[in-house]
Amino acid sequence: MQELLLKRVYRHFKGDCYLVEDIARHSETGEEYVVYRKLYGDGSLWIRPKVMFLSPVDREKYPNCQQEYRFQLLEIESVAGHGEKA
Repeated sequence: MQELLLKRVYRHFKGDCYLVEDIARHSETGEEYVVYRKLYGDGSLWIRPKVMFLSPVDREKYPNCQQEYRFQLLEIESVAGHGEKA
């Protein structure tokens, strides 16, 4: 399973992009959920079980999908030439 990074942009295998805001826990079960924001439309917040968020694409259902995971991290570089700060 891939690692989840907070405050980073992920692309859903169907093409739209989302910002991972945080991790939340279910009060009854302790299950971890990813809290993420749509980077289109109304910018609303959504949640999904972390295990599902990080899961591979179902190849039986989507045999022609080019992406390996349901949500995949995008590496976005600065167009202004700003590098990472230590």
